[in-house]
Amino acid sequence: MLGNGVVGILSESVNKWERRVPVTPSHCARLLHSGREKTGIARIIVQPSTKRIHHDSLYEDVGCEISDDLSECGLILGVKQPKLDMILPDRAYAFFSHTHKAQKENMPLLDKILAERVSLYDYELIVGDHGKRLLAFGKYAGRAGMIDFLCGLGQRYLSLGYSTPFLSLGASYMYPSLAAAKAAVITVGEEIASQGLPSGICPLVFVFTGSGNVSLGAQEIFKLLPHTFVEPSRLPELFGKGQNLNSPARTSKRVFQVYGCVVTGQDMVEHKDRSKMFDKADYYAHPEHYNPIFHEKIAPYASAIVNCMYWEKRFPRLLSTQQLRELMRKGCPLVGISDITCDIGGSIEFVNETTSIDLPFFRYDPLTDSYHHDMEGNGIICSAVDILPTEFAKEASQHFGDILSKFVGSLASTADVTKLPAHLKRACIAHGGALTSLYEYIPRMRNSDTEDISDNLSIGNSNKKYTVLVSLSGHLFDQFLINEALDIIEAAGGSFHLVKCQVGQSTDAMSYSELEVGADDRGVLDQIIDSLTSIANPSENHGIMSQEMNKISLKVGKLQEMGVKKEFDTKRRTSVLILGAGRVCQPAAELLASIGSSSSRQWYKTCLETDSEEQNDIHVIVASLYLKDAEEIIQGIPNATAVELDVTDHGSLCEYISQVEVVVSLLPASCHVVVANVCIQLKKHLVTASYVDNSMSMLDEKAKSAGITILGEMGLDPGIDHMMAMKMINQAHVRKGKIKSFTSYCGGLPSPAAANNPLAYKFSWNPAGAIRTGWNPATYKSQGETVHVNGDDLYDSAVRFRVPELPAFALECLPNRNSLTYGEVYGIRHEASTIFRGTLRYEGFSEIMATLARIGLFDDEAHPLLEHESRTTFRTFLCKLLKIDTEAMDEALIGEKEITERIVKLGHCKERGAAVKAAKTIMFLGLHEQTEIPVSCQNAFAVTCHRMEERLAYSSTEQDMVLLHHEVEIDFPDSQHTEHHIATLLEFGKAKNGKMISAMALTVGVPVAIGALLLLVNKITTRGVLRPIEPEVYVPALDILQAYGIKLMEKTE
Repeated sequence: MLGNGVVGILSESVNKWERRVPVTPSHCARLLHSGREKTGIARIIVQPSTKRIHHDSLYEDVGCEISDDLSECGLILGVKQPKLDMILPDRAYAFFSHTHKAQKENMPLLDKILAERVSLYDYELIVGDHGKRLLAFGKYAGRAGMIDFLCGLGQRYLSLGYSTPFLSLGASYMYPSLAAAKAAVITVGEEIASQGLPSGICPLVFVFTGSGNVSLGAQEIFKLLPHTFVEPSRLPELFGKGQNLNSPARTSKRVFQVYGCVVTGQDMVEHKDRSKMFDKADYYAHPEHYNPIFHEKIAPYASAIVNCMYWEKRFPRLLSTQQLRELMRKGCPLVGISDITCDIGGSIEFVNETTSIDLPFFRYDPLTDSYHHDMEGNGIICSAVDILPTEFAKEASQHFGDILSKFVGSLASTADVTKLPAHLKRACIAHGGALTSLYEYIPRMRNSDTEDISDNLSIGNSNKKYTVLVSLSGHLFDQFLINEALDIIEAAGGSFHLVKCQVGQSTDAMSYSELEVGADDRGVLDQIIDSLTSIANPSENHGIMSQEMNKISLKVGKLQEMGVKKEFDTKRRTSVLILGAGRVCQPAAELLASIGSSSSRQWYKTCLETDSEEQNDIHVIVASLYLKDAEEIIQGIPNATAVELDVTDHGSLCEYISQVEVVVSLLPASCHVVVANVCIQLKKHLVTASYVDNSMSMLDEKAKSAGITILGEMGLDPGIDHMMAMKMINQAHVRKGKIKSFTSYCGGLPSPAAANNPLAYKFSWNPAGAIRTGWNPATYKSQGETVHVNGDDLYDSAVRFRVPELPAFALECLPNRNSLTYGEVYGIRHEASTIFRGTLRYEGFSEIMATLARIGLFDDEAHPLLEHESRTTFRTFLCKLLKIDTEAMDEALIGEKEITERIVKLGHCKERGAAVKAAKTIMFLGLHEQTEIPVSCQNAFAVTCHRMEERLAYSSTEQDMVLLHHEVEIDFPDSQHTEHHIATLLEFGKAKNGKMISAMALTVGVPVAIGALLLLVNKITTRGVLRPIEPEVYVPALDILQAYGIKLMEKTE
């Protein structure tokens, strides 16, 4: 198949905005029409795509075939990584794989490549004789980012009270071509040149960081404006010597140009030893020797910063949050930052989230440390879009294809990698199921169990007697010098542990690695260091360029001899990722983060039956679509980090999941399958509190093959109810008992003190879901007969219920969906004559809800009164539902008595007492008030939900309550009587640090965290999709629940 001359083009699937192509129709035309003898291309098959920048028909017009099936292709081209299931065996693929630096999140992709014996060519590795990458989109990122930034500045200046020509600019993607976008910028420039800029924002200074392609692209757009570039040292002259930056007299006239300033490393940092000059190589090797100066020398004069430079954690930041705060207090003119590098939490500390092409800006106020998604108010605007080149998809694809098309023929017609030109041969990472020789270091890096230990440079992971920390910096990967270094260590009989690895993102940028090198013999270790020193000082016989590219900077730490174990030898940090920052998250995060602390030590040892003194710390990462939500969750929780994550961003999701051992998904159930598939791909365990539906069940075999556990239904209901039930049922079966009856009741309710309204019920979130459960049909088995209840009759089927041990609670019970399912799950379908699961409410709830339903307050069809722009009042709407003639009767007289009479007269209640309760509820909800109904309410159901959400919410000090109650009747073969087993859980919300943690959050969050813990300590060994109905789950889980303070009462009669 390899070398057959048939080329496939993938349909890009990573991001909705990704419209680029590796080769355009015009490239395909040249490749096909020049003849196979000349190009090596026989056919081109294009997967159909409705969002690609070039329509399928354009490819078809030049002779390409359109088909989803690429099985006949020997070479398959893409831009970004394809999905794993798209990779066909024994083919050659070319795309940006991001695997050659052993990026952890992409190792499943590399494993798939190797397993399918694929030849993988990475565009990033196609390097010319000059040492520069041949295939890149950097300039297009700079161009698009700069245009988007100018557009945003126009909006921001308007919000500050200044009209500028920038306001007429659109975002890059809004223009049909780069030329059209440039023409728009030129028009803006002409207006600046003729009309000038408002004096209050001048001089308008754009600072560009870096000098690579990204910066050059941004400057290219900037130069379309009337401009002058100034040297960094001359920036103060623009503002006048010694003049206050906040002075309105900086300039008294309109200014007819903008200013640009390009800064590099020497303008951002200075050597701590003032007698030493800035040296780039020394800075990359020893950044700790340098202090940041950008905030003092450059930033005070910048109106806008365009960040285009590469940065690593070991370097000083370009601008920290505190530095910005001080600058703004001093009147710095900075209005916005375009972080084209999209380095989140990187060189610009407060840029803590990526933005999207359609929503490219957020506003950061350093004085209040707050983030906003608007242009109004204090602070600066920031942009950090990570897929900028696709805004100019047509030109970016043309540029890319112009170069790639020169190589495609060789890649498509050659089966033997060794016969390829050198620059293509070096770009081949894998071939025939194995890594090529240049990339044999990848498994060694993977096997070294990379850790970032910036706080601990001596960790003792080696089992060798002598160890030393060696820091290497230079072109370790693009010049493959890491191979040589690792070969030296292994050839001498030493070992290495990769402690830290930060890789340059371009051939201009150097990489940095820290290795813990070990040997049992001091002489061997000295020999290894000497050999590494020799490659750090290459022979002078090499040319200047070669010496520079092949240079490694070496730094050797203190020698460590194995002796007494340090504390960090016995405490290994593991990580758990929690997706979703709702109410349930905090109890889950608190439990997991407490592991390793003295407060958890006793129950940890007792419940997990371990005598070991080792108790691993758990680092909890809380991820939310909105960073602020995650930050609120982790306040006061040690060992916890908040991150922003959109789970629809596959790359980011993979990145975070790859960093942890277990994932807890507290997202909506519809998101679980997406998360589960990534967990399977990356071989990470997953825990959820949601029901295991068909889509999750279908992943069972895949999870088993991946060697992972997907533990679902690990909350309250489902969750604790399963565990309590299975404990009782299995204990009965062990004693040869037969389950005669199984009944289960569960309810989330206000505490008695908080049940202070006619419904005796409250909502902690939108009530729509809870109301809809009252329409669900139900099925259960009673005394051997199957009973069906229609959704319309559910409220009327409620019956009085009392818990013997809790006589003060006046409750009622409604059947809960299909109880027979649990006969299957619990293995009692054929033995139990009664199987019933019910929902608990305070007595009277169902009667009122049934009446409200009959009145029509839950109707979800559009109502004529609510369709008009002129809004009606709640009272008028209620009168309409109750068929009150408002002309014959004064609306002002409508009260509880009148509402009761109408309910009775219309036949909505059989008894007057029920009508009175319903009328009181209507009055309490304010459905009789003379206020307008919001525009968002288009039907009666929305109106009722709106009022319930307002009037039936918990106050900040009110407690909720969870009650779970099981009753199991068991017959035993040798007994004349039936045993009655009872298990009850009663939990109230708890006040903690001035904040109320709900009982519902506790009883869902704690079990899901326990599930994660059991997987971390390998107490759960079964793989595949599970519920907590097996002893290996529920036995330790129930023990931990009780030890953690959630009490379960058990009784046998």
